[in-house]
Amino acid sequence: MDTLSLFGLVAVSFTLICYAMESGAHWWTLGFVLGCLAGSAYGFLQGAWPFGVVELFWAAVSFQRWLRLRRMREPLA
Repeated sequence: MDTLSLFGLVAVSFTLICYAMESGAHWWTLGFVLGCLAGSAYGFLQGAWPFGVVELFWAAVSFQRWLRLRRMREPLA
């Protein structure tokens, strides 16, 4: 397995784990964002730019979700 394929496997696996754990803490949602960014980088590096673009959109949507979740869970001071 070449390095790029291994990077893609790790990126997508990390994203899947974060997605499965998302209900536990909002930090998993942030991990999902990072996994989407890594998946996007993989898509662009391997020449599958549509995959890279879609993963960028997923990262943006998930980042907005993380911001919302973080605000909801912050204690009111």
